[in-house]
Amino acid sequence: MPTPYDVPPSLLIDRLARYLKENVDEVKPPDWAPFVKTGTHTQRPPENPDWWFIRCASLLRKVYIEGPIGIEHLRSEYGGRKDRGTRPEHTRKGSGAIIRKALQQLEAAGYIQTLKGKGRVVTPKGRSLLDSLSTEIKRELEREMPELRKY
Repeated sequence: MPTPYDVPPSLLIDRLARYLKENVDEVKPPDWAPFVKTGTHTQRPPENPDWWFIRCASLLRKVYIEGPIGIEHLRSEYGGRKDRGTRPEHTRKGSGAIIRKALQQLEAAGYIQTLKGKGRVVTPKGRSLLDSLSTEIKRELEREMPELRKY
């Protein structure tokens, strides 16, 4: 059975974001989502109106791959380089509020749980969702490129 390790992340995140938007009522952008930047390293808010669902899908995949994982590690993962004009660039962490709120919504939906002192991990419900979407994507890729069946 294919897992998120076996399919391209971009395809899985897009499919998962669509699934979260259409089927999961607990995951919805907060009122402040259209106005915030995703970190101090960015200059403007995201232009994609569905960026919240993409971030939630990306977080769910990242917790599956690297879990148990904490907020600070995820902030580092979603950070970037701050443009400081003529001075050298420096690395900045991503927004902790966005990550916390998204993980709380995924937790309310039953896809993630918190391990005391260790971080967040994916629940069996979340694992089965990611595995089933990965299986669908793998089958579609095999139809397009039959040589992928050996993997």
